[in-house]
Amino acid sequence: MIQDIFPKKFDNQYRNGKPIDHSRIFVFRERQILIRQDAGQNLSLPCFGEFRKRMDREEWQSEMQYYFSMDGMGYFAYQGDVEPFGEYEYAPVRSFRQMVSKEVCFAIMTAWHLHRWYLASRYCGMCGEKTVHDARERMMRCPACGNVIYPGIAPAVIVAVTDGNRILMSKYADREYKKYALLAGFTEIGETAEETVRREVMEEVGLRVKNIRYYKSQPWGIDGNLLLGFFCELEGCDEIHRDEGELAEAGWFDRDGMPAHDDGISLTREMMGVFERGEEKHIF
Repeated sequence: MIQDIFPKKFDNQYRNGKPIDHSRIFVFRERQILIRQDAGQNLSLPCFGEFRKRMDREEWQSEMQYYFSMDGMGYFAYQGDVEPFGEYEYAPVRSFRQMVSKEVCFAIMTAWHLHRWYLASRYCGMCGEKTVHDARERMMRCPACGNVIYPGIAPAVIVAVTDGNRILMSKYADREYKKYALLAGFTEIGETAEETVRREVMEEVGLRVKNIRYYKSQPWGIDGNLLLGFFCELEGCDEIHRDEGELAEAGWFDRDGMPAHDDGISLTREMMGVFERGEEKHIF
């Protein structure tokens, strides 16, 4: 999956540091990121050495925020706006979902999660005062009332509903992602992940399920989620009653005739591959 970047090592511990010339820089403009992409789909973020030549020193110092490191390389975000330069152009954040530069895609996804959190945490939700960054950990603090704000992570389930050699697959309604997916939904307050599985399946396709088994999880920073993958089996009638507001399509597909396959990137697609190979029978 996209976070599986071994032998590279991702380190999300916060450090109150400054960039050096080979540090990588994220620059976001609305829902786009400044990036370079060659003919072979290799992705490159601007390094600080390239970046600082184009910016006023006081400006970049006050607007630069440490995000994380990868193999000891620091990744920072510039909170202001930068015009494209050289071979760097702005491109949609959601367009980067590929294997050639998987570690860069993962970095972009995680940085986007942090970027949106920092934007949403500039002011205290309790008293409205401007917040400040804590010096030791990734936390915004209100100097007036003492309120503290940590990055938010939303748990959600991905559900593979199976019936013998069939699997239920669907397409979302009114979303950017138009390919086949599995059923999914956010966990609500006071609800276990297993209860979310039952509720989402019933709400989206009107089916009952049994034998719910946890598979694995995946951080999905584009939406600020922690995805929890589950396999389960159909219980009773297999007639689908699709929620047209949520799903554009939903149907049963045989193991040897699935319209989508493992892409090495997402938990959803990995779970499709597990079913296609018949390995879901070994998940307990």
